[in-house]
Amino acid sequence: MTELIQVLSLTTLAGAAIPVGGLIAMIERISPEWLENEFRHSVIAFGGGVLVSAVALVLVPDGIKELSLPWIVTAFVLGGLLFWGLETLLAQMKGSMSQLIAMLSDFIPEAIALGAAFATGESAGLLLAVLIGLQNLPEGFNAFRELEASSKIPRKKIVAYLAACVPLGPFSGWLGYEYLSNYPRAVDFIMLLAASGILYLTFQDLAPQAKTDNQRAPAIGAVFGFLLGLIGHVLLK
Repeated sequence: MTELIQVLSLTTLAGAAIPVGGLIAMIERISPEWLENEFRHSVIAFGGGVLVSAVALVLVPDGIKELSLPWIVTAFVLGGLLFWGLETLLAQMKGSMSQLIAMLSDFIPEAIALGAAFATGESAGLLLAVLIGLQNLPEGFNAFRELEASSKIPRKKIVAYLAACVPLGPFSGWLGYEYLSNYPRAVDFIMLLAASGILYLTFQDLAPQAKTDNQRAPAIGAVFGFLLGLIGHVLLK
């Protein structure tokens, strides 16, 4: 099996976790209601844990390898601000498709990084594929439930929308493998940009205690807090 086929296969499997999560969410709601709420919050928390592990174990360690400190800071600040702006824009749109866009905002750059990691011989590619799949499963679950609650789209059509996201994985992986593998610093920059955005989304959407009602700015503090620790790590290293 060639590396490119591995990339396409792994990104397809990781993307397939999105509609699988939606299919799981189609199961009739659990009774009593408190158990349903506990289960959903547990799924969301699990997804948050996987996202943080992707940041801590893959994206940041690999992203800082070839970048100087000024570029590391630039990537992290830009990633947090970009995802903050995206979250604010989606909130203003208040459309049902905003849930899908938010979900893909971390899936696509991670798939690009996966493809580039395989092309450059990095051992983190397989681990990143597993983490992407694990995070897509609860994100697909949550996206289905939120789309069902906020729109009148039929349940089967929601799953079809989730399934339509799958090809973006292998396409992004192919893009990273074919075109970005020759630019390792660009790949590192994308990894840190994605890591910063994931941290923002985790604290904005999955850690309610980190924000006040209808305010999105406080979660950016998590990004700068992580960045401060990262700067210390780079300087000591």
